[in-house]
Amino acid sequence: MSDNPFLQQAISLARENVQAGGRPFAALVVCNDEVVATGTNQMLALNDPTAHAELRALRQAGEVLGRVRLEDCIVYASGQPCPMCLAAMRMAGISQVYYAYSNQDAEPFGLSTEAIAEALRVPPQQQSGLIFKQLKPQNEEQPALYRFWHTGQK
Repeated sequence: MSDNPFLQQAISLARENVQAGGRPFAALVVCNDEVVATGTNQMLALNDPTAHAELRALRQAGEVLGRVRLEDCIVYASGQPCPMCLAAMRMAGISQVYYAYSNQDAEPFGLSTEAIAEALRVPPQQQSGLIFKQLKPQNEEQPALYRFWHTGQK
């Protein structure tokens, strides 16, 4: 096992989550060598498919730090982040992610997200089992919603 204390803390939180009836996933957001946020997987408890440990930790970090950009933060996770969580981390500016258990480690237990990651490597219009089509509003020369946002920002 890793000797990294932050990774050990994520694993401990994941174990506690399992004991509470949750899934074996937890994450920490660390800024300046301090834990600013933690999250555990609460998908089942909340009936929320987005209640992953990493997303919950990112949300909490944003609230604690008062910002959405987390470039100076590091994420430590008990398991390999899924594509949704990885995308959220990238959008927040996270550039360092460390995890204990890989998708290969998770596969025998039905916890791997590798199949989803593989599907997402294909353009959305070509993905099996997904209808992905732009339906533009009629009679618009420019995207009115974006223009509305842009003019409201000045």
